[in-house]
Amino acid sequence: MWGHYSGTSGIDVEGVFGEGVAGPPWILGHRGVPNEAPENTLAGMRMAADLGLDGFEYDLRGCATSEPVLIHDKSLDRTTDATGPIAARTLPELFGIDAGSWFARRYIGEPLPLFDEVIEIAGGASRGWPRHMIELKERGLVDAVAEKLHELGPQLPVYIASFLRDVVIEGKRAGFRTMLLGVDANEEDRRFVRDERLTSYGVGPAGWSGPAADADWSFCERWAWSVDLPQDLMRACRMPLTGFNTNEPRRAMATRALVHLAEGDTGPYPVEAPLLEVDPEALENRARARGEWYGSWATLAGIRNPFPFPVRVRANAFFPNGAFEVDGLPRVVELGPGESDTLRFRLTGGSRSPGGDPLLAALYEWSGDGSRAAGRLLLDAPMPRCRIAHADGVTRRLTLLRERPDDSAASLTMRREGDSLVVSIENAGDLEHPHVVARLAGETARGGMGLRMRLPATFDGDGHGVDFSCGIEGVRRGEHRIRRWAGGVPEGLGHGSPGRLLPLSTS
Repeated sequence: MWGHYSGTSGIDVEGVFGEGVAGPPWILGHRGVPNEAPENTLAGMRMAADLGLDGFEYDLRGCATSEPVLIHDKSLDRTTDATGPIAARTLPELFGIDAGSWFARRYIGEPLPLFDEVIEIAGGASRGWPRHMIELKERGLVDAVAEKLHELGPQLPVYIASFLRDVVIEGKRAGFRTMLLGVDANEEDRRFVRDERLTSYGVGPAGWSGPAADADWSFCERWAWSVDLPQDLMRACRMPLTGFNTNEPRRAMATRALVHLAEGDTGPYPVEAPLLEVDPEALENRARARGEWYGSWATLAGIRNPFPFPVRVRANAFFPNGAFEVDGLPRVVELGPGESDTLRFRLTGGSRSPGGDPLLAALYEWSGDGSRAAGRLLLDAPMPRCRIAHADGVTRRLTLLRERPDDSAASLTMRREGDSLVVSIENAGDLEHPHVVARLAGETARGGMGLRMRLPATFDGDGHGVDFSCGIEGVRRGEHRIRRWAGGVPEGLGHGSPGRLLPLSTS
């Protein structure tokens, strides 16, 4: 996606992402560089090293003959051209499996990597060996990892990470740096990490913002996983954490450089991008004719100078996916220390599918003087397209996206019943064996022809609503398919942002 910056509006991307600023916090690529190369592959890990990251995170599972293999899921289905559980395949049966063609044609033939292959990847010439955050997805792998590292990579800085406490304890006994993983920092995990004298504790992107985050964690390193959004990156770099992994490596490196260069700044992320609401009930017929994931937005954005010196800022919008027209950008502004400006512009366009939302990017440039060198830094923020729905006692039709040219019409119905939300299949289109999948406030559920999910207790009092998406899973012409109302289903990388469910009072 970052190729969209190169050669656009005169922006040369070389040297604008803060690659020369060292950690901590150490920045690792989450499963490599999963927005630019297939996850958990050698291509992705090498790209992470080439970009200047401090290392990479990856997942290990065991095959039928016990060798550790890089893969996140229990099944081969999502990220290879094979099917079935990885645990049912012997090592010889894994050779020849394609782990790249699902991602892009240029990665056809990318192999499913073994652990001993990834530990041979070197870092850049000046950085030494990359740091490895190895998430063990199951029990029984520590001995195999220890044996391979003793044989091939004794010099590597390695963390054994897991959500499974007994796996982390086993890793500690084997002499590894260890990392217990959680979602949000909590007191029970804090006591466990302290009492077991584990090396580190890692939580989700906003996991260090709760009450337990203010407790004493001085006995261990603090880490985070999947830190991608600008505000979460700012928090991670300012704390500072010992390290984190990310799906947005260039944004992460630029944010680390920003915090280093604007050491005294305590303000928000300098690029404030708008949310692009997609309201199906308000969509004009002209836009609907192009598809349900199009729109026109007259919107505002903000840019701020966080530096203690004047800067020139070149702002523009970039589009990793879809076709858009923009009016009002690019724009160049001069900002003194602490000054802000508002950008007014209109975006029109869209795409067939969620994911790859527009980006607002701002190139900060400054001159040198006796106390500092001239420099520049490119900061960006996503402009997520967010489909919205209102929850009340009225049954509402949710029209599903036509993400392929030959998709037939399909729809769900939704209604509120007290403190619950009921989602049902109205028209499954041409899917066979259909069933409902829905995501509400971070929880995903599956049903048959319908399902019921409980609304958060704070739903009516919070005018911002909650994350929501839904769809129909089924089979079409022998292929598993999902028809979606918005992004967020299925969960995982590359599937777009979920929509938003609002109480009726906000309509």
